[in-house]
Amino acid sequence: MGVSMGTARTWVERWERQQQRYAVDREERFTVIADVTEHLCAGRGRPLLLDLGCGPGSLSARLARRLPDAEIVAVDRDPVLLELGRTHHCEAARYVDAVIGEDGWTHALGLDRGVDVAVSTTALHYLPAPALLRTYRGLAALLRPGGALVNGDHFPPDEPPCAELTAHVGHRRAERTGAPGHVEEDWESWWRAVAADPELADLYERRAPAGASPGDGNQHLSVPGHTRLLHRAGFRHVTPVWQAGDSRVLVALKE
Repeated sequence: MGVSMGTARTWVERWERQQQRYAVDREERFTVIADVTEHLCAGRGRPLLLDLGCGPGSLSARLARRLPDAEIVAVDRDPVLLELGRTHHCEAARYVDAVIGEDGWTHALGLDRGVDVAVSTTALHYLPAPALLRTYRGLAALLRPGGALVNGDHFPPDEPPCAELTAHVGHRRAERTGAPGHVEEDWESWWRAVAADPELADLYERRAPAGASPGDGNQHLSVPGHTRLLHRAGFRHVTPVWQAGDSRVLVALKE
């Protein structure tokens, strides 16, 4: 039995508000990712986009509005988030259940042509560095020549004083742009509430233990660190195109 449309809408809206706590200028970052994707897909009749760690379809839905002719494949491992996306953003993408970075994960995508652009936002930092390198190599194999990975996430500088500074700037910006006096729901309380919802309880029980909360992954890996891995994976050109605090959009181009 699926989730009702009303329930899915409520939980996706709560997800959007909850995620504002963790991403500086989240909507602007989405817009920049869409700007880059649109530029890279110019002149292509039906571009193929891959949304990595799609959650409930937040980025896929925005890309579908910007590029209505695109085919979007959205992949995640979380049964709750996938079901919310399939119900609330059903027309935005084809949703696939797969564990990004595991051996053979790309086969589960069912792709029959090269990907134009792979996108992600605050998802790949959960992967330990060896799994991240495997993921980058898998993406390089999936992308068409001239395709790209566009990744919006937190990329702190290598030097601790600089990392502290960029984090501080990001926190202060979040304070200025947040709703005054409004207490936002956080990650843990959102999931506790999901577990208590009768419509979502069965899906919640199916969640893998590793997906229950954010892990360490590669969250301290800097842009140069990611660049080294991307070069090893076969990406020739890597550049940040936007930054607010330590939140950045990093683009890796395949020749």
